[in-house]
Amino acid sequence: MEPFTSGLISPEEALQLIQRPLSPIHDKVSLALKDATGRITAGPVISPIAVPGFDNSAMDGYAVRLSDLVLPETPLSVAGKALAGKPFTGDWPQGSVIRIMTGAPVPPGTDAVVMQEQTETREEGIIITADVAAGQNIRRAGEDIQAGQPVLDAGIRLGVSSLPLLASLGIAEISVLRRIRVAIFSTGDELVPVGEPLQEGQIYDTNRFAIRLMLEKMGCEVVDLGIIADDPQLLRQAFEEADRQADVVISTGGVSVGEADYTRDMLEALGSVTFWKLAMKPGKPFAFGRLSESWFCGLPGNPVSAVVTFYQLVQPMLNTLMGLKNHESGTSLQATAGRFIRKTPGRMDFQRGHYSSDAEGRLQVVPAGHQGSHVFSSFMKANCFIVLERECADVQPGETVSIEPFNYLLDD
Repeated sequence: MEPFTSGLISPEEALQLIQRPLSPIHDKVSLALKDATGRITAGPVISPIAVPGFDNSAMDGYAVRLSDLVLPETPLSVAGKALAGKPFTGDWPQGSVIRIMTGAPVPPGTDAVVMQEQTETREEGIIITADVAAGQNIRRAGEDIQAGQPVLDAGIRLGVSSLPLLASLGIAEISVLRRIRVAIFSTGDELVPVGEPLQEGQIYDTNRFAIRLMLEKMGCEVVDLGIIADDPQLLRQAFEEADRQADVVISTGGVSVGEADYTRDMLEALGSVTFWKLAMKPGKPFAFGRLSESWFCGLPGNPVSAVVTFYQLVQPMLNTLMGLKNHESGTSLQATAGRFIRKTPGRMDFQRGHYSSDAEGRLQVVPAGHQGSHVFSSFMKANCFIVLERECADVQPGETVSIEPFNYLLDD
């Protein structure tokens, strides 16, 4: 068992310590394509066919042979018609063309397709009114995808851009990694489940509700153990049950320095803890470690702190475990502060902000309401984090700051 790390570590250091021992799960399942939305590919996906599967016309027009275009202004008779799904199968005499529609297979011997707008129809036949180049307006077989070509790498989240592609290749089932199982519970005698009446001194369990929503958005399998009272025996039972059932255990509350905060003591008894204090605001009390069978993250009790630490630290951790390739929590941009931003040096600050573009397309950002770690309503006004470095002090209007636009977890 490792002792608690003393002092405060930066969020960057914390993320490195979290990611260093992790490795993705390897368990695979085969799913029907219609059931694979949001799942992660377990390996490269290979196309079983070529796309297009045959040479076809890119235009409505006429299939021609260059040998029939020797004399300009020579009328060419129409020998037949080729439609999408109904190819031309008859004889193609010399000195004639084939009427062809977009997507139709080009008849054997076709050198080019002339678009309808570059022809004139006369009583004797069709006149070509523009120069014709070999191969023009013909989509060649395999031009998009070759048979045997990888179309998706391992570690790709399947969605609207990828699943229709696989369907176009006739792939009905796909091998994906199993879902990460995450057990969650909240600690505190003051907490009440949403929907029950509040008694004096009680508050609703917002944290577990918010964390569950984000886990479900990420595609995790959630094991919800509810609210655990501030009782060492009950807390130990919750930890042991969560450890048996899940890949990751997430608790909220109980990792600060309160008299009834038993979570840290329990972790010392049941596993190893890498760190439990961050130079981060909101989110100073955050614990990360290892239980017998699972990884553990202890989130702060304040609702904003719990969401911010989940977003910045737990989200990339889960992405790694679920095998997601090239994942990032967010993109960093530069913006001009539109108002005064209060900041005390000492911790990296993730303030809720709202950014927009001015008339010249330059980004501006302002704090989204009160920044207290208990003020969850500020997320409704925000679309980004204003990221202020550890030693940064107050920011004056007009100064440049870094922002992280919310990704899909917080972008409603």
